[in-house]
Amino acid sequence: MGFFKLLKQDIDVVFDQDPAARTYIEVCLTYSGLHAIWSHRMAHAFYQKKFFFLARVISQISRFFTGIEIHPGAKIGKRFFIDHGMGVVIGETCEIGDNVTIYQGVTLGGTGKEKGKRHPTIKDNALIATGAKVLGSITIGESSKIGAGSVVLEDVPDHSTVVGIPGRVVIQNGEKIRKDLDHHKLPDPISEVLKEMEDEIKHLQNELKNVKGANQRDN
Repeated sequence: MGFFKLLKQDIDVVFDQDPAARTYIEVCLTYSGLHAIWSHRMAHAFYQKKFFFLARVISQISRFFTGIEIHPGAKIGKRFFIDHGMGVVIGETCEIGDNVTIYQGVTLGGTGKEKGKRHPTIKDNALIATGAKVLGSITIGESSKIGAGSVVLEDVPDHSTVVGIPGRVVIQNGEKIRKDLDHHKLPDPISEVLKEMEDEIKHLQNELKNVKGANQRDN
């Protein structure tokens, strides 16, 4: 596919995904997500030709103006859409398919100093919601959705919905996997720990009452 046709598709997906988009001029001049993608297309072309320093300079200039950091080594497919985009980070070995949508605050990152493939692979038609963190050399399946604020550390099957910290599959192929969790309700790990502590305190109080009662009977 020609380079300019690819850029045209980047514009068209904005109109498909964002009802606020009105004109081509407005989209081209005011959408930071589009600017970041176009800058990445250019930086990635230089990166492939081993002009690594120039590629990084372009990516850092784009980061300064858009608030979106995409490593020039990342591979991004057609019709990639970043909605708003501030705080988005995409790592060097990420591979992103076609028709993928991500929102502000998303991180597609690594989990340490490992070498080789260390960032996620996002398959076609996936959606990653606001603030989600997808970490490590894992795969997000085709047409899957990652809920806002989720932290995903394991592979996600195709056609699945993931929520929570750590992320768990709650819907797959249109059917609920976990009956005790609605997909719009994210688990609160702090609340869960406090509930466990409360239960333990109640248990200790009951034990203490039993000990006091036994001592009084002995006396």
